[in-house]
Parts: sequence; structure tokens; C-alpha cells
Amino acid sequence: MYSHLRMATVVLLTLISISIAQDPDVILSIEGTSLNYESTADIYGFQFFHDGCASGASGGDATDAGFTISSSEGVVLAFSFSGSFISAGSGTLVDLGSECETLSDFVFSGQNGSLLTSELSDGGGDPILPTVSIVSPANGSSFTDVTSV
Repeated sequence: MYSHLRMATVVLLTLISISIAQDPDVILSIEGTSLNYESTADIYGFQFFHDGCASGASGGDATDAGFTISSSEGVVLAFSFSGSFISAGSGTLVDLGSECETLSDFVFSGQNGSLLTSELSDGGGDPILPTVSIVSPANGSSFTDVTSV
């Protein structure tokens, strides 16, 4: 019984560490009216929602790459009709047109339409990771040697 519990705990911790350890492909930050990015992959298109603050979004590396930027009262969508892309690296993705507090539901596309993971950073360094708590087994037994798990 103890060996099965130990194995289940090891598998669980391994899965959690794998899911936490994957860095996003695109990290975003807001500086004034600029939506900045750091990307490890080429960006072929992007979309995000806003609270009305980015209805005039334009410019940045998106325009330099030949993207068509469409912005409405709640959504910004940008891509290239010619297949051009924003090269991996960093810079200003787009100028939002005004200062924004609420940007959400980012979708970034990579080569051949692949999904790129993204994260909006608060600019304060590393992103906040979830806390994992391990409780004792329901049958009342306890872990006797946590370091071996």
C-alpha cells in the first residue's frame, strides 16, 4: 500500500512540475500605451480582448511586419494577408492608442497556425506560480520520509 501511494505521489508531482515548468512562447507587458513582447517563436498573428481602451491600436512591430490590424470596441485582431511574420525577439507589438488596464484572452499564432502560449506579465519579474499543497492520506497514515518521495 505504501509503495503504491509513494508511486502515485511521484507521478502527481512529476506531472505538476512538467505543467509548471513550461515557459510561455510570448510574454507581454504594458508600458504606457505600448504592448511589448518577448517571443521565442515567430508570430504570425494575434488577437486579444480589451475594455474599450485599445480601439485605436496601431503601429509597432505588427505594422512593421505588414500586419493588418483591426481593432473594435472590445477586440484587437492582427495578421498578414501575405504570410509575413514578426520574428522571434522583443519589441513593441502594437501601440494600444491609450493606457489600458484590462487586456485578456490572448491568442497568438505561430507558423502553420500553431498555437503559441502567452502570458501578460505585470512587469515585476518572474510570473507568479501556483502553490501546491500535499495533504496526508485519507486513511490516516502519514509520510515517514518526505525526501524520498
